[in-house]
Amino acid sequence: MLRISAFADEIGPNIDDQIRVCRANAVTHFELRGVAGKNVLDFDDALKKEIRQKLSDNGMGVISIGSPIGKVAIDKPWQEHMDRFKIAVDMAEFFGAPFIRVFSYYPAGGEGKGDVSLHRDEVIRRFHEKIEYIKDRPVVLVHENEKGIYGDIGSRCEDLMRTINHPKLRTAFDFANFVQCKENPLNNWPLLKPYTQHIHIKDALMDSGKVVPAGEGDGHIPEIIKDAWDSGYRGFLSLEPHLKVAGHSHGETGEDLFKVAADALKKVCREIGVPLAGA
Repeated sequence: MLRISAFADEIGPNIDDQIRVCRANAVTHFELRGVAGKNVLDFDDALKKEIRQKLSDNGMGVISIGSPIGKVAIDKPWQEHMDRFKIAVDMAEFFGAPFIRVFSYYPAGGEGKGDVSLHRDEVIRRFHEKIEYIKDRPVVLVHENEKGIYGDIGSRCEDLMRTINHPKLRTAFDFANFVQCKENPLNNWPLLKPYTQHIHIKDALMDSGKVVPAGEGDGHIPEIIKDAWDSGYRGFLSLEPHLKVAGHSHGETGEDLFKVAADALKKVCREIGVPLAGA
């Protein structure tokens, strides 16, 4: 049976609201990104402990640290970014999260400022260094195919996985992001299926790039989830709805639209015969 996780900060900044709405929608784990207006890498000790205790009290966990690591221009100071990465690793261990969501860098100057493929060697070097840092720690990096970074299209995502070739780096497959790059996720799924350990549920329309509930866009979510299930995937489907705001560093959905997103995912799974907890 598959389970549902979520970027709960899309509900709102308050941890109690995040937990309440997640529980009401059969979400068992957070993809922990933000609480009280703070990014997960900036939580102080008191906030960290409060979140962990409240999640535990409500029988919930953290599947992934929804970090912004790698979502910066590649000419930004590396050591400063590596230090932030180390915080993400510490956070994963503190919350017992098996995954850290990461990205593979914008070109020099920032998003849309050049040909990101020119920076391939530096992207690979940075991933090797991060993998070396976590090789003996209980966490796996899951790479999200965000638009504008090195690994935004299927071929470069596959290149990243094949070149690094390490079980500490896997794929977080995101349907909508491929659609927004004008790629058909059905074509990219065979490339990345061997590496996929996490799946983000976000759909989009090819013509406009608008984000829509699961199954209502051009992400081919039903077909890919069905194949993932039939091929042995038993992980999480992580809601990242972006139904109100799809920003550069965050998304907003709100309580009502979050339920719309969760219900759409449950409907998809019922229709394709894939068992989903709470559906």
